[in-house]
Amino acid sequence: MRHIIGVDIGTQGTKAMMFNENMDVICTAFCGSKLISPAPGVVWQEAEEIYESVLQTIKMLLERSGTDADSVAAIGIDSQMAGIMGIDENGEAVTYYDSWLDTRCEKYMNEMREKAGEKITAITGGPVTYTHGPKILWWKKEHPDIYERIYKFVLPHAYAAGKLAGLTGQEAYFDYTCLQYSGFGDNLRKMWSDELISLFDVDRDKFPRIVSPFEIIGEVTEKAARICGLKPGTKIAAGAGDTSASIFGTGMFEEGMLLDCAGTASVLCSVVNSYKPDIKHQTMTMMRSPVDGQWFPLAYINGGGLDIRWLRDLFSESDSITYEQLEAEAELVEPGSGGLTFIPHFAGRVLPNNPYVKGSFIGLNWNQKRGHLYRAVMEGISYEYRFYLQVLRQLYKDHEFGEMWAVGGGARSPLFLKIKAGVLGTDIVSLQTGDTALIGSAVIAGVGTGIFEDYREPVLSTRKVQRRVEPEMKYKELYREQTETYLHLIEAVSEVYKRKERGI
Repeated sequence: MRHIIGVDIGTQGTKAMMFNENMDVICTAFCGSKLISPAPGVVWQEAEEIYESVLQTIKMLLERSGTDADSVAAIGIDSQMAGIMGIDENGEAVTYYDSWLDTRCEKYMNEMREKAGEKITAITGGPVTYTHGPKILWWKKEHPDIYERIYKFVLPHAYAAGKLAGLTGQEAYFDYTCLQYSGFGDNLRKMWSDELISLFDVDRDKFPRIVSPFEIIGEVTEKAARICGLKPGTKIAAGAGDTSASIFGTGMFEEGMLLDCAGTASVLCSVVNSYKPDIKHQTMTMMRSPVDGQWFPLAYINGGGLDIRWLRDLFSESDSITYEQLEAEAELVEPGSGGLTFIPHFAGRVLPNNPYVKGSFIGLNWNQKRGHLYRAVMEGISYEYRFYLQVLRQLYKDHEFGEMWAVGGGARSPLFLKIKAGVLGTDIVSLQTGDTALIGSAVIAGVGTGIFEDYREPVLSTRKVQRRVEPEMKYKELYREQTETYLHLIEAVSEVYKRKERGI
């Protein structure tokens, strides 16, 4: 039987999973990431460490499963989407991976927004945030010597796949699921925008060819095979951005479906068959599905899942405590968290972009305990989701957006699901499908190599419903009011932080 390997280069680490052609999971592997953050707003990963993690997780799969390398027919890799890195003519890294969590490019983000914000959103499908465009300008203006050495700008999965296949810089690629973060890509036409590239005076030659995630970009070299244990000649698919691969891997194929990806970033998205960039609100980002012609309009909290882990870790410093214990305490707290409101934007609000807002608890009193804080964090993330859904419904007035699926770590929390259902006023179905990005990447590779004739059946065969949660309608008005309060407080604290930054 043939096997397929999916690899997910995530923020917290690199995961890999081996499937057989029935999409049964054979084995998994994981290598933690080494995020380098010497100062607030500065976050990167070394390129070689990323590539080594891919090699090591593949090697672990083969060793743990005892699978014959000859049976592995294809590899699909996905990765973080909103950061960028540079390679030279030989496909070797010139820069580290400038993480999506890094905010040093804020000056150039503001420059791009002021000069052509609406035009960029219309062409790329995504508002200007801490993504590729501002990061590329940061390299150009802040480190011109390194910028000159960059032959092509690529994503981590394209870098890793290129190294596995021995691709040169000329053969490097950029898959179309990441164009909304590019700052310079024409998303609708799947090409680079000469207008935007000229407007910001960046080098057209530094942008690689744009490909479909399903394209087979090469084969594993003998050098890479010796390290990871694969057979030389194993096919490698171009792969996709991790969020796109994850959404695809849940089976989001029909228009109007909603999905909550509750991971490191908290993502709310849908599926549509038409391109409508959010020029008015600058909130929804038009991400392409791996399936050409479908779109995943989405918005996200930069590090929403990290907020929950931060609070757990904070309490664990003096008293070891689990998520389950905190959830049990938060379950006893009434909706509204005793008047406490949490703003989840520790690194600024991404969509719509507001660099001045910071993570905040507002409305603290002596009657509140840690259960109130924990519930308030979940409610704050849910209020942000409600705003996203309001914008989505304005963009697509003729669509019915009802039931929402949920995947990721947050989908395993009954309380979190209950709160989201109540705030959004919709049923939520949590899926017991595990790492959907890995499923998506494996199916992309399987389709690309002809193992699968179509993507639907292999993806849907992995989907299992864990639980369904219905909204408690008695709290409908309370959550509506709380959302309005939340949005008002974002504006209020933004002014405070803005004045502080300006020294007023």
